[in-house]
Amino acid sequence: MIVSKRNSLRLAAVATLGVLSLGLAGTAVAATPTVSASAGQQAAAHATITAKPSVTSVRAWQDFHVTGTTTGLKAGSTVTLQQKQHGKWVSLPASVRTAHNGSYALRVKLGIKGLNELRIVSGATASPVFTVTVR
Repeated sequence: MIVSKRNSLRLAAVATLGVLSLGLAGTAVAATPTVSASAGQQAAAHATITAKPSVTSVRAWQDFHVTGTTTGLKAGSTVTLQQKQHGKWVSLPASVRTAHNGSYALRVKLGIKGLNELRIVSGATASPVFTVTVR
């Protein structure tokens, strides 16, 4: 590459502008206060769900209940039952809205025989896994 006086001036100008912009960007970043997460994100980070089945063993398609409470979720949030099927969590057609105090009660019927791993979810928040055996 042939470096002429004109090209060397361009190179020097670009290098100077690059150094200047990096310096200003660093100053701007250092002067910018850190922004905390919004209230919605904080609530989601601290949200919890509890779940307790009324029985540990049922016949296929027999009714049972799952009850629990939520904290950190808005009243009226929807909670949904999920079942682990072939290593993946699948949402079942069993959901209910939480009461004003965060509690919920859900009526459930299961047909897959054997040990069923279940949990209650609302958005990204999930309860601990619980099991119900279907005979």
